[in-house]
Amino acid sequence: MKSTNILFLAVLFFISGYTFAQNEAEPAKREQGHYNTNRFKQLKEEFATPNMFRTASGAPGPHYYQQQADYIMDIELDDENKKISGFETITYSNNSPDVLEYLWVQLDQNVRAKDSKSPLIEPSEVSPANMPSTFVENYMTEAFDGGFNILEVKDAKGNALKYTINRTMMRIDMPHALKPGEKFEFSIKWWYNINDYMVVDGRSGYETFEDGNRGYVIAQFYPRMAVYNDVEGWQNSQFWGRDEFALPFGNFEVNITVPADHILDATGNLQNRKEVFTKDMLKRYEEAQKSFDKPVLIVTEEEAEAASKGFSKAKKTWKFKAENVRDYAFATSRKYMWDMMAVKMGAGSVMAVSLYPPESNPLWGDWSTRAVASTLKTFSRMTFDYPYPKAISVSAENQGMEYPMICWNYGRPEKDGTIRERIKFGMISVIIHEVGHNYFPMIVNSDERQWTWMDEGLNTFTQYVAEQDFGETYPDAIAPHKKYPSRRGPAKNIVDYMAGDQSQLAPIMTKGLNVYSFGANAYGKPATALNILRETVMGRELFDFAFKTYANRWMFKHPTPEDFFRTMEDASAVDLDWYWREWFYTTNYVDIGVKDVKKYHVTSKMTKEVKEIIAERGILETEIPAMVYMVTEDSEDYEESMKTANLKDIQPLRDYIEENIPVEERPSLKNPKYFHEITFEKPGGIPMPILAKYTYSDGTSERITYPAQIWRKNDGYVSKVIASEKEIVRVEVDPEEETADIDTSNNVWPRQKELGAFEEFKNNSRK
Repeated sequence: MKSTNILFLAVLFFISGYTFAQNEAEPAKREQGHYNTNRFKQLKEEFATPNMFRTASGAPGPHYYQQQADYIMDIELDDENKKISGFETITYSNNSPDVLEYLWVQLDQNVRAKDSKSPLIEPSEVSPANMPSTFVENYMTEAFDGGFNILEVKDAKGNALKYTINRTMMRIDMPHALKPGEKFEFSIKWWYNINDYMVVDGRSGYETFEDGNRGYVIAQFYPRMAVYNDVEGWQNSQFWGRDEFALPFGNFEVNITVPADHILDATGNLQNRKEVFTKDMLKRYEEAQKSFDKPVLIVTEEEAEAASKGFSKAKKTWKFKAENVRDYAFATSRKYMWDMMAVKMGAGSVMAVSLYPPESNPLWGDWSTRAVASTLKTFSRMTFDYPYPKAISVSAENQGMEYPMICWNYGRPEKDGTIRERIKFGMISVIIHEVGHNYFPMIVNSDERQWTWMDEGLNTFTQYVAEQDFGETYPDAIAPHKKYPSRRGPAKNIVDYMAGDQSQLAPIMTKGLNVYSFGANAYGKPATALNILRETVMGRELFDFAFKTYANRWMFKHPTPEDFFRTMEDASAVDLDWYWREWFYTTNYVDIGVKDVKKYHVTSKMTKEVKEIIAERGILETEIPAMVYMVTEDSEDYEESMKTANLKDIQPLRDYIEENIPVEERPSLKNPKYFHEITFEKPGGIPMPILAKYTYSDGTSERITYPAQIWRKNDGYVSKVIASEKEIVRVEVDPEEETADIDTSNNVWPRQKELGAFEEFKNNSRK
């Protein structure tokens, strides 16, 4: 290498080093070292070590196992006395490598026991004004007694088993330890008072209509086996009322006895349809199985109204079987209308179903079953073909809750028949959300008791995709909107929450019971994080493949957050540890802006700045080879002629090109006239891609996305140089609001004039 070239490199090093040193404040003292706090470090400390049960790829390991609990139940609902009773036989299979000394059963109804501790964990204050209903409920009403009454617990031979109840958990002491591969059969006889969920809050219970009839939505109504797995052993976290349920899969045979004039549907295939259906209902059901474009009424409004006028003392038993489900629920009333339509699924079809009283019509008749069908199509596209025979939506005032194959949803017209837009879209959205829960967590069976976001967040994200699909399928339903007006999903919708007081928030990776701002943090923020990941960070193709891979790997299994995080990276070849850490493990926020823009011009004349640098290094000007120098317009070295200078007139450049670039390649060389150094700042904690839009003097614009890794070595500021033939007149960050940036006041250069109070008032008035 020539000595002049060596000197050339040395000078470049000195200049860049000098500039960097000038930007760094001289420390008063030597600072201590520190642990690796880089936002792009790997999640080794946070993640558990892969093992034989769960692999580093995020897939189940070669020795993955899960327990099974099979149920045979006889249930009777006493409509007159508002009670439910049952006798259930549970066969529990120990598929783990562990010896089990006892079994844990969940008694979730005990959250409504008279001595329940749940109300005692919530603080209360005196309000200076109260609605009469609230005052009566808070200060004048005895606590409702809706806890389990356990009448007996016996083994398969009829011998009484010792059991211990600890609030919402019951320990069954077996005569002998249950070894790997063994099964244990036992039975429980029980009853409880059904709550009026319009008065005593809850996911299960009844509502009373004006004519005295009741609509029952019955869930977590039977003692249910808790999960035992490789991550926690027994999942025996108490049920306080918010955290939902972790349950093992199993097969169910359930016989449900209700008044003979009731209409009922439930988890599973109806086994005695000919016994409980009329001839007209059977004929309509056969028609519905062939109807793929519109719902068919199985029970009409006139039939529902006629049935509601009598209160039969006779009984009827509906018999169901369900395979490979984690839970069971049913709905029943003599007030129900009933419609169905078929949905193509793989090589076959499944049934989309709705149950609703006349009070819900025409809103429910128009859109409930169509929303169910549309949801199944979208979620199946994003995950796997829906594996169950049906999905049911039940109209229940003030409800929104999900179980395998069945869910309850709010939303009814006003009494005068008026359908408010907020109610209409609220109803459609909650149906999409609750039907979607069939996938997360009813099939991809995460533990919401521990990680609420894995259930609600993943489901809310996919709900957003399904809502947009629904709007495209049924444009008449969303008119005059061009797109479905989704409440959650778009990045801009989470900004207010993330801009709030961080001391009052909690990371997504927080146990559900302890989450602040439950709706935003458990639903909105993780859904938005996934949507940004799909639309902005990864792109739809990579994201959708990885998301589908996760769903298929863990369908009918029990994934953890790490299994999701690892699979998303494994199936996409995108390192996302930085993203999981900042969005899921912290309460950091996004704030990226334009700090400064400098315009440079080119000259062959050594600048004063360079002269000072080489003088400090003891280098003579005569020792410096011919170089190209960059000058800002506010520099002492700037001359007006530099604006019109052509690069071909810069002698060192012309000489280099003539000596090193073949003649035939020279026409392809660019000839930029403007050089802009754009410095971006990041006051926020979350590193995100910089979505930059450059607008030029001729009105054209260009968008460049700089990957998030641009922040890996400087978490505060980064600069990029744009060499162009046109002058940049405007720089904008995140122009389409894709990143949930909480402060857009620094997103545009030149800085926009700040409005005074009067101008803001005028603008807001116009809006």
